[in-house]
Amino acid sequence: MEPKHVIIYTDGSSLGNPGPGGYGAVLRYGTRARELSGGFRCTTNNRMEILAVIEALAALKQPCRVTVHSDSQYVINAITKGWARRWQRNGWMRNKKERAINPDLWERLLAALKPHDVDFVWVRGHAGDPDNERCDKLAKSAASRPNLPPDPGYDGKR
Repeated sequence: MEPKHVIIYTDGSSLGNPGPGGYGAVLRYGTRARELSGGFRCTTNNRMEILAVIEALAALKQPCRVTVHSDSQYVINAITKGWARRWQRNGWMRNKKERAINPDLWERLLAALKPHDVDFVWVRGHAGDPDNERCDKLAKSAASRPNLPPDPGYDGKR
């Protein structure tokens, strides 16, 4: 039996970088749609971009064929060009001198990808794509919520 094909759109935002941050995701399967969002009191835009994909994949209850749309070239390139897997193999080092940024989230994302057949598609942000625009609104709204929790993996360094 062919796995379900789920279309996912994601976005991350921070109000200040670092600052309060949020993520948003829209998952589509057939005629069904589900929205996810959340936020933290102090984080970065890139952390929220990665977390949006993690949370969307975590919402899937079985292995699926997935197309992830993101306006983050950081996320798209780190996965499609193999950067994140290379950083992982090298003990979360980008090269001999520089540590990879956000290794906690890259570790989670690489694990979340395993059960699925995932393709990544870059979309231009703020270019009128309805699902990308919706994710942007979800992320910004989440970042604006009162009493946000701390981002447990953010150490204040970029």
